[in-house]
Amino acid sequence: MERHMIDSQPRVRVASCDDISALQELISQSYRVLCRRYYTPKQIECALAHHVGIDKQMIDDGTYYVSEIDGEIVGGGGWSKRKKLFGGDTVKSPGAHDPAPIRGVFVHPSWARRGIERRIVKCCERAARQANFRNLELIATSVGEPLYTACGFETVEPIEHSFPYGLLAPAVRIFKSLDTKPYRWVVRVRSENRNGSVAQSDAFSPARIAN
Repeated sequence: MERHMIDSQPRVRVASCDDISALQELISQSYRVLCRRYYTPKQIECALAHHVGIDKQMIDDGTYYVSEIDGEIVGGGGWSKRKKLFGGDTVKSPGAHDPAPIRGVFVHPSWARRGIERRIVKCCERAARQANFRNLELIATSVGEPLYTACGFETVEPIEHSFPYGLLAPAVRIFKSLDTKPYRWVVRVRSENRNGSVAQSDAFSPARIAN
């Protein structure tokens, strides 16, 4: 696929089962090209074989989207009403107070860093908020982390994917609040004085408005 003129505008729509074949090819191209700066060939192939794929349930739920330019699919991604953060099969649906997972966000290598993924993520945010979810979460690859940071997500913790044969690959757990009200984190601090008494205080972060 050759890169189109800059004035070609992407269109985001709900994916259908007819898109699955094109999406599977897109995922393979995206992972093998865009991830090779961060992961070894063995890590990439293990991810494609065991952790990465199209979740047909998300398509049935109407929560997976594709981005098209001139009728060609150049990106995909969605959010799930279920708890699993990656992979093809889904599990129990989360409640509205649980974070809605962002899953399966990919872009064709020729269209990387052109705003395709950001449009899809924003579409997921709007839909999850309309479904009364208050938070989003995902497991991001090293190549995807800057995108989500730019979209207002916060890194919770680094993790490692465990693949067969003891192979590991770094990733990060990421979170975003969809609550439009100001919020602040509270950290409770305990300290022991010289006389043996225990002092307790609360440290507050500045209130912030969630994006």
